Amino acid sequence: MTAVAPAGPDTSGPSSGGRHLRLALFVIAAAQLMVVLDATITNIALPAIQTDLGVSDANLAWIVNSYALAFGGLLLLGGKAGDLFGRRKMFQVGTAVFTLASLLGGLAPNESLLIGARVLQGVGAALAAPSALALITTTFPARSPAPAA
Repeated sequence: MTAVAPAGPDTSGPSSGGRHLRLALFVIAAAQLMVVLDATITNIALPAIQTDLGVSDANLAWIVNSYALAFGGLLLLGGKAGDLFGRRKMFQVGTAVFTLASLLGGLAPNESLLIGARVLQGVGAALAAPSALALITTTFPARSPAPAA
């Protein structure tokens, strides 16, 4: 009978766990960028939106403010939902709602549907943003600094 040496760690390439962590960081960072960048992109597009949809000056502000109100108003609720139902699940749900609302807003034929889509985007962002930040802190624990030589 021949003795078989126990298999050691595979050092042929980066570990699967390392790839998953990098992918998780990329996805979370991309979602956070989407949430934050949304207000800026909308402000830049306001003149084109006003021309294409015939939005009045008074209602133009609601296109921006509807997102901000929904996002800011539901942010604490989104964090609590992440604590109750799971951060990963709320991040996924929030990102899906945000993405679908973005599609709906992009295809909106009138200002009412666009404003509704912006509110829905704010709801999705309020679910995704706090969970994303919590996932960062739980997935990537703080490292202690190296001792000075």
